[in-house]
Amino acid sequence: MQFDTQLFLCALGLAFVIEGIPYFIWAEKMPRILLMLAESESGGLRKMGLAAIIIGIVIIFFARGF
Repeated sequence: MQFDTQLFLCALGLAFVIEGIPYFIWAEKMPRILLMLAESESGGLRKMGLAAIIIGIVIIFFARGF
């Protein structure tokens, strides 16, 4: 198995696009949302992060054809 640099860079670029969409669309609301997240308990944030990781892995699993 070889490391595919082009695929990696495409995935990294897509991650930046997806991460930037909320800041572009809801620029006025993002400071309030970020403040709310900063005030949240770390356990809740970890659960949200774990859920995002699991969803991402499932999407990759199905997109790559099992």
